[in-house]
Amino acid sequence: MHGLGLEGFNPDSEREAALAFSITVEADEQQIPQHHHRKGQLILALSGAITCEVENARWMVPPHHAVWLPGNVAHSNRATPGAQLCFLFIEPGCVQMPEVCCTLKVSALVRELILSLAARGFRERQQPATLRLVQVLFDELPRQPQMQLQLPVSSHAKIRLMVETMEQAPAEWQTLGQWAQRFAMSERNLARLVVKETGLSFRRWRQQLQLILAIRLLIGGEPVQNVARTLGYDSTTAFITMFRKGLGQTPGRYLAVLGQG
Repeated sequence: MHGLGLEGFNPDSEREAALAFSITVEADEQQIPQHHHRKGQLILALSGAITCEVENARWMVPPHHAVWLPGNVAHSNRATPGAQLCFLFIEPGCVQMPEVCCTLKVSALVRELILSLAARGFRERQQPATLRLVQVLFDELPRQPQMQLQLPVSSHAKIRLMVETMEQAPAEWQTLGQWAQRFAMSERNLARLVVKETGLSFRRWRQQLQLILAIRLLIGGEPVQNVARTLGYDSTTAFITMFRKGLGQTPGRYLAVLGQG
């Protein structure tokens, strides 16, 4: 299971409608290589955060959110050190879930249902009470709202290099012009490439990456002023404006809501 802390157990070998496991991410298990499951998988972040990458997108999962991965979708995961995660594996056809990957905002009820299921052993999972719990979980899961916490990416070498470089040094790589010069391309042709590969303009694509980086840093305890500086903003106010426009609330309010979840 690629260091998932499940002691070699393969959830795909079981036919139970729902299987759940809670883990703490060890320092040497932060990166989980690409793999896939026959079952659909919900990765719930209880504390810390996890980034999940599929073929054409990266999904950010802050606390009290989850990423949904339909069955047989190849993915890799990267978690923050010490992150508390819960994996929920769902047998195909048992509940109507999105057909594509997405980030869900998970209610307190759904979170507690998953944690309760994770705490039950094999015999207890066969009891009628657990089967009723799973049915309530399946009633609630389709009602969880989707959140726009994904970054479109592609296998194109230039797009991959842009993402990796801007993740490492976001303040240094701010403009389309910088990248056009790096690639010896015109800005117009590079702008067209970004739209073709990601579906977003360079400006919107870069801001989405900044939002994901900002959430990761804020969850890690960085002050808002430091996050703004790291992302290359001249003023904290400008960063807060961008954050509010992207997520509908200020960084302080966003963190407060996460803490209440």
